[in-house]
Amino acid sequence: MKLTIQDVIQHLTTDITLPENTVDQLLIGSADQDVQGIFVTFMPTHHVIEHAIRLNANLIIAHEPPFYNHHSQTDWLMNDPVYEAKRTLMEEANVAIYRCHDAIHRYQPDGITEGLIQALGWSAYVERHRPEADILSLPAGTTVQDIANHMKKTLGLEYVRVAGSPTMDCKRAAVLVGFRGNAPLTIPLFQNEELDLIIAGEGFEWETPEYVRDAVQQGKDKALIMMGHAESEASGMKLLADRLSTVFPTVPIHFVADQPIFKVL
Repeated sequence: MKLTIQDVIQHLTTDITLPENTVDQLLIGSADQDVQGIFVTFMPTHHVIEHAIRLNANLIIAHEPPFYNHHSQTDWLMNDPVYEAKRTLMEEANVAIYRCHDAIHRYQPDGITEGLIQALGWSAYVERHRPEADILSLPAGTTVQDIANHMKKTLGLEYVRVAGSPTMDCKRAAVLVGFRGNAPLTIPLFQNEELDLIIAGEGFEWETPEYVRDAVQQGKDKALIMMGHAESEASGMKLLADRLSTVFPTVPIHFVADQPIFKVL
């Protein structure tokens, strides 16, 4: 029995109510295409697309869009050589791209956060799932440095960024994936959940980090670990790939991650 792209989309969105302005859509390709192979990834980079073509995978399920803005608008990119080369590569190879962003964040629990928590081996520490964060109760004697070292080793990260004291003990923490590290989310969590530590993907540098700096200067034990947007969300897409492999066992399904975008010099 043939599997179409629409069949896969239907599975990804079953029992999910997407917002009216959802960014989840088939950006390239046709829904009635037969699926030969699937690549699941965080970001559909040029490298990932080339890799998919080599392995005869004609559907890429990506968390983020290929064209450098959240709503996948391309009018402002017309005649840009990088955009044109990437789009031509996909169209000539008949590779489809479906963006799975809003749906996976609406899974119960949030599919991206769940993937990160599982990858870090922290499932037993989860006290509560909130829409924007998982709240953790950590073992006694766990320091910011311990957590940072564990994240780097487990996820293969070259670095994380830390505000606050690395030697501070952390009893309670929150994990916020992706672009959820801004003050309107983090500061109320610090207070309402009595947190010692926020672990986030990314956010404006002049919001939460500055709040933590002021807190420390006032003698309050608070800390922040920023791990990077892709670094916080890629594990969730890997979990999705594993689950799709179970649902569609006859289709080759791969998770692929690109190299970290930033280097430390």
